[in-house]
Amino acid sequence: MEAIKGGEFLIKETKASEIFIPEEWTEEQKMLADMCKDFIKTEIMPHLDRMDSMEEGFMPALMEKAGELGLLSISIPEELGGMGMDFKTSMLATESLGGSYSFSVAYGAHTGIGTLPLLYYGTEEQKAKYIPRLASGEWKASYCLTEPSAGSDANSGKTKAVLSEDGKHYLVTGQKMWITNAGFSQLHTVFAKIDDDEKLTAFLIEADSEGITLNAEEKKMGIKGSSTRQVFYNNVKVPVENLLSERENGFKIALNILNIGRIKLSIGTTGASKEIVTESANYANEREQFGRPIAKYGAIRNKIGKMTTWIFANESANYRAAQNIDDAIKVLVDGGMSKEKSTLKGIEQFAPECALLKVSGSDCLDFVVDEGVQIHGGMGYSAETLVERAYRDARINKIFEGTNEINRMLLVNMILKKGMKGELDLMGPAMKVADELMSVPSFEEGETGLFAEQKKSIAGFKKAVLMVAGSAVQKLMATLAKEQEILINNADMIIDTYLAESMMLRVEKLVSMKGEEACKDQIEMVKAFIYDASDRINKAGKDAISSFAEGDELKMMLMGLKRFTKHAPFNIKAAYQQVAIKVIEKNEYCY
Repeated sequence: MEAIKGGEFLIKETKASEIFIPEEWTEEQKMLADMCKDFIKTEIMPHLDRMDSMEEGFMPALMEKAGELGLLSISIPEELGGMGMDFKTSMLATESLGGSYSFSVAYGAHTGIGTLPLLYYGTEEQKAKYIPRLASGEWKASYCLTEPSAGSDANSGKTKAVLSEDGKHYLVTGQKMWITNAGFSQLHTVFAKIDDDEKLTAFLIEADSEGITLNAEEKKMGIKGSSTRQVFYNNVKVPVENLLSERENGFKIALNILNIGRIKLSIGTTGASKEIVTESANYANEREQFGRPIAKYGAIRNKIGKMTTWIFANESANYRAAQNIDDAIKVLVDGGMSKEKSTLKGIEQFAPECALLKVSGSDCLDFVVDEGVQIHGGMGYSAETLVERAYRDARINKIFEGTNEINRMLLVNMILKKGMKGELDLMGPAMKVADELMSVPSFEEGETGLFAEQKKSIAGFKKAVLMVAGSAVQKLMATLAKEQEILINNADMIIDTYLAESMMLRVEKLVSMKGEEACKDQIEMVKAFIYDASDRINKAGKDAISSFAEGDELKMMLMGLKRFTKHAPFNIKAAYQQVAIKVIEKNEYCY
């Protein structure tokens, strides 16, 4: 079995039959999702004020209840007290808990960045000692990386570790900030530099160790129920056997765990977005103005149609990537690599997709909560409504797991590096696009059938990306890494391309399962998204090209961009209306 490589979607055609779509969940997986939703309904929604007021013991008790249900152990092997499920199933649980407000943050920090460094990098002894406690919820975990002077540049942290004279302990001293779950966690994964090392090392530190103090809970705009505190380490004695992985391997651990955190954040925001569409549909159906429910007005339907379409695109892309990751893991396991190393390597291969999905998911939720408040009108500004809380809670997601700006730049840099290392043949396709720019456009009819026009558009989007990125590399060479605006433009083109192709492949597969008539709304969503994406990609491409090209080269590239992003007229109003009417009739996000 040959698995697709991360970033390869830009240069390789993917068939609909090769991707996983959410309509293929098994009954067991659907039961897990339902269990997550029931947990929110019974344990969280009736008590949101208690959670947001940080009632003593409330969040830890919730985590313990989740542990009793097995929700903290989905990714953990059975021999360590877990459920041993695959990556995309853990994504489904994260999505299903995405609408749980502050709990989703505590849950994500514990099961993701809190537990996974130990699971993937720990010794057998370390895992046997701590993982079963974390899986059950008896212990909770924190991930202590960020410092006052080290945010996006994590490796510049100043926390120090010094080996004791008897060689039995490291003495850790430093300050960490914005640490989720710090107020109640029993196990910290702490990143520090040993002596004058250039790179970080990771340590497992028990929270009741002498020398650890906490600042008061941070006062935050949103996610108020999530514990966020500064942690101070003052000559904290850490047994040498609690060094995680190898010396100076901490930075690599941090990067690899962040890849997982990014895609998990994306699917969590997708779950949260769906809940806001449901809230908005409920309100639009109940609220009357000028003698009729506001759900009957075009402006409201347009909003609901747009919200739903972007969510559908994100969900499609997330599970496409999750299956690619599962496939990559399987290939590595079949080749004799351990499950833990295979999982890390598999996810690392798709770091570009993890970065782009994090950006897209958090941007989508930001748009959805904003429109949700708008649909609620004045009530949306009232703390009585869920959308007001959601609006505040959503904002952090564009900062968590690396800011969206950092992730956009990383996305492009990672794909270009894969090309330079020979992992991806970017040069060949980029040269073909350059040749095409010099040739007379072909007016031959392409393939026909469902999505013929959209497939042509997506092929054009990929050419536009390769043209802009290839020309920028040639023109700017070593200085491209500093041209942040151009990298961000290129990233936006890539993100739209990946989402557009993912949702199209999903619906193509769905049509093969159910027929066109049963998928008519989803078909309209694909056409609407690609129609809008054409203009967004054209704008981002123009901005980038105009930043580094001039004269005849500029004119030629702009003509090429116009050719690659052109689209036929499309009644997008009718498409969004059609999608929204279904949501309004069902009174919930229903795709």
